[in-house]
Parts: sequence; C-alpha cells; structure tokens
Amino acid sequence: MPPNLSALSPLQILPSPSLFTEQRINLSTKFGERPPNLVAKFFLCKKAPKFITCGLAPSKKRRSQNSEKSEVEELVSVLVRNSSKDKPLISTLNKYVRIIRNEHCFLLFEELGKRDNWLQCLEVFRWMQKQQWYVADNGIYSKLISVMGKKGQTRMAMWLFSEMRNSGCRPDTSVYNALITAHLHSKDKTKALAKAMGYLEKMKGIERCKPNIVTYNILLRAFAQSRDVYQVETLFVDLETNALSADIYTYNGVMDAYGKNGMLVELEAMLLRMRKNQCRPDTITYNLLIDSYGKRQAFDKMEQVFKSLLRSKEKPTLPTFNSMITNYGKARLREKAEWVFRKMIDLGYKPSFITYESLMMAYGYCDCVSRARDIFSEMIDSGMQIQVSTLNTMLDVYCMNGLTGEADLLLQYARTKEVLPDSSTYKLLYKAYTKANMMDLLEMLVKQMEKDDIVPNKKFFLEALGTLGSTQAISTQPSSVVDGSRAPVLSSKE
Repeated sequence: MPPNLSALSPLQILPSPSLFTEQRINLSTKFGERPPNLVAKFFLCKKAPKFITCGLAPSKKRRSQNSEKSEVEELVSVLVRNSSKDKPLISTLNKYVRIIRNEHCFLLFEELGKRDNWLQCLEVFRWMQKQQWYVADNGIYSKLISVMGKKGQTRMAMWLFSEMRNSGCRPDTSVYNALITAHLHSKDKTKALAKAMGYLEKMKGIERCKPNIVTYNILLRAFAQSRDVYQVETLFVDLETNALSADIYTYNGVMDAYGKNGMLVELEAMLLRMRKNQCRPDTITYNLLIDSYGKRQAFDKMEQVFKSLLRSKEKPTLPTFNSMITNYGKARLREKAEWVFRKMIDLGYKPSFITYESLMMAYGYCDCVSRARDIFSEMIDSGMQIQVSTLNTMLDVYCMNGLTGEADLLLQYARTKEVLPDSSTYKLLYKAYTKANMMDLLEMLVKQMEKDDIVPNKKFFLEALGTLGSTQAISTQPSSVVDGSRAPVLSSKE
C-alpha cells in the first residue's frame, strides 16, 4: 500500500539539498577557508609550519595510465581514418601489427559499432585470432556480442557465445548481460523478453554468473518499455531478495514503468523510496517525471519539476523540451508549447528534427495548420535533410484536420524535393483516405505503392485500419488519480 503522498510536502517527497552536498569544514585561519575535501590535521598542531601545501600531488601512476589510454585511442583513430574501400582495414592492421594488442581491438570494435560496420568487427576478430599475442578473453567476446546485438544481429551474437565456449572461455555475468541485451534488440519483443528471463534463471544456477544489479537494470528497462508493471515489480522484489542494492538506473526503470501506465501515485511512492536511500536523481529521472506528468496532463507538477531541473546540477536535454511541447500540444495549449520552444532556444539548445515534428503536431492539435506548414517549408528551404518521419508528421497534421487533398498534394511535392515516402507514410494515408471515404485518392495511393514496390499485405491493412489502443487513449486523459495541485520539487542544489 503506497504512502499517502498528498499529505507530504514537496520537499518530503523528493531529496533535500543536504542529502547530496558535502558537509563543509570551517578552517578559521589566516589562510582563509579551505575546500571541504582537504585533510586539515596540521591545524591541530601547536606550531604550524611556515609553508603549507594544500591539495594532493598528482599521481604519477594515474598520469601514466591516462597517457597510455590516450595513445591507444589515438592509434585506433588512425586505424579507422586510414581504412577505406581502396585500402581495407585488415591491410592497415597488418601495417601496425607489432604494436596492436587486445586493448586496441576492444576500442576498435566500439568505434566500428558506432559506424554501423559490424561486418568489419568480425574481420578484425578473425585477424586477432591469427596473432601470436591473442588470448581468448571474456571482455572481447562480451564487447562483440554487445555490438552485434545493437545492430540487430542476434544470430551472430549467439554464434559468438558458442565460439567463446569452444575457445575454452567460461561465461561470466558480463557475457550473459551482453547476450540478454542482444536478444532485447530483436524485433520480436515478446520472444526476446521470454528469452531474457530464461537467461536470468540460468544465471542464478551458475556460481560465476550470478545476476548483478546491471542484469536487473537491463531487464527492468526492457519490461518498462513494454509497459509490463507486474514483471517490473517482480524483478524489483527479486533483486532486493538477492541482497542487491538498487541504484539510480534501477529506480528510473521502475518509475518509467509506472509513468508509462499513468500510475503516478506508485511513481511518487518509488520516488520517496529513492530519496530515503539517498539516491540522487539524474536527467533521466527528471525527464521521465516531466513526461509522465505531461501525458496525464498534470501540468502544474510537470512545470514544477521543469523549474527544479533548471535549478539543479543536471541539465535539460532535447527530449525534455520535446516531451513538454508534445503534451502541451495534445492539450491544445499552443502558447505554452511555443513558450517551451522559445525557452529551449534561449538556453542555447539547437532544435532537432524531432523537436520540429513535436511543434508541428502541437499546431496540428490546435488547428493551426498553416503554422505547421510554415515550419515544414522552412526546414526544406534551410537545406536540412528531411526525414520521412517529418513528412509523415506534416501529412498527419493535414489528415487530422480533414485536409486530405492537401495531404495528397504534399506527397507529390515531397517527391520533387527527394523526400521519398516509405510504408509508414502509405499506412498513414491509407487510413486517412479510407476514413474520409476518398476512394479516388485511395486508388491513386495504391498505384503509387505498386510503383514504389511496396506490396500491401495482411499486416499492412491491420496496422493501417486498426483502432487506437486503449493505452493511447488513456495517455491523453487528465489524471483523476493524483492531486495535480503540487508536484514533488527537486532542490536546486541536488
């Protein structure tokens, strides 16, 4: 049974500044106040030395480690820069074969993964195995499995796991964590979550592979995204039973699940629990609070959390502003959505295409179609690369305001600007034209789909003509569960 949060003041719910600030040490000497992290035992002596050096001398070992790290990073950047279609990466590796070791390859995998070159990761791995200095290592396999998973190559991740075991390496917790993450990147989320839970149970039975807090955080985030509150709560109880200490990622995962399901009372109860455990909120905490309150149209609370974020040590991110613009727009609060956009510019943030899409949709909800079109036109005129999602947003604005003819004209105009539609564009228009009973436009749309080699199947029609889910309907309703008068306020010194 969650506590009665309405009876608590905002400062009782969220952390107070004193929880996260160090106690200052007042050193009343002629030298003035010293920083709190310095040890001042010499002030207790009767005779102080003439010259006192305060502070820690830089560690030679630390300087040496930083130097070695920078050298490794520099070599990796050279390897990536010098590789091209004409000059394969393996040739460059052979050139530097005398100095390349495991740590270079580890960073190289990470860099290639960022560049979407997962095939080159496998080439580098095969090259490594041929070197005399190569020793099979869990860390290398863990990194490779992680890269393959992020690129949706689940089968390749599984092959690497088998390869690791065949090489004589014994899997540990980090390897299983990477494997779980790889499965969770697959398209079939239901199957992936079931597979991940199977690995969790398997890990519990292997002494060297016991799940740690990272394991639970990965699973909590995945189930939060799927809105499975029951499984999130079960995992949270399970990690506490196994004597694991929750961290900020743990609390964020649980609160995200509550927020996505509109369970603001439970969210605030978890927030109170986080405060009691002296866990400091981060930007993700602020963002999920802002988004959760915004979706339930508890705007007083959302605005108070935003003000607290501006006063805190954390900084807003683009998702902070995008969420507020979107939720104000759905509530038809155009002026407030515009205020958020101006505030973002004043704070020095550069809008992304998602920000522009959020503002366009806000205008669409507020019947300001011309303003949305102005933004779209300005984006094209500025030379910005237009995403398909931006085109879909403008089409959606037209369709929600009953302007299907203008939507068709925009589709033709977009082609002249080399903004090509995809299946999501056609689904949106198919649904809108069918709803408006515009059979002539529908017939033209199907012909255009054939030209673009987009074949409508059963799944296409189900998604195009399917009704809105109950979760979407709930997310736009005002909160009737939580008192909207006050929000938990985060202190500016947190």
